[in-house]
Amino acid sequence: MKTQLKVTMSLGVHRFLLLLLLFFFSFSIKSEPIAGQTVVFQILDKITTKVKTFEVAVNDNVHFESLIIEIYACSTNPPEEIPEDFVLLKIFDNINLENSKLIYQGWMISSSPAATPLEHPIYDLWLKDCKIDTDF
Repeated sequence: MKTQLKVTMSLGVHRFLLLLLLFFFSFSIKSEPIAGQTVVFQILDKITTKVKTFEVAVNDNVHFESLIIEIYACSTNPPEEIPEDFVLLKIFDNINLENSKLIYQGWMISSSPAATPLEHPIYDLWLKDCKIDTDF
């Protein structure tokens, strides 16, 4: 009886370890993001209710009214995964010619604009796309 219990427990432990190994291995199967070359985002002017779409190359910047938007990196998930775009950027607000204030620095995510919002009294900005170079 004791020997049978030890064998049963040993099989249970082995099954548990195998299951645990498969569980952790499944997380390592995830693909690496693809680096993009161009970021597409939209800016809403809350006063005029106008929406403007911009395309900015990575490692470039764009001026919109009093904002300066600097793009440092963008990446997108591979086609076999859930669509998701990420962009690393800094946004400055030019209060006057001598004084620009950093108002946002970090990652923005296309599917969750509320998770990484730009908090500005006049403008809303959200990421639309991270374009990859398809010319091979």
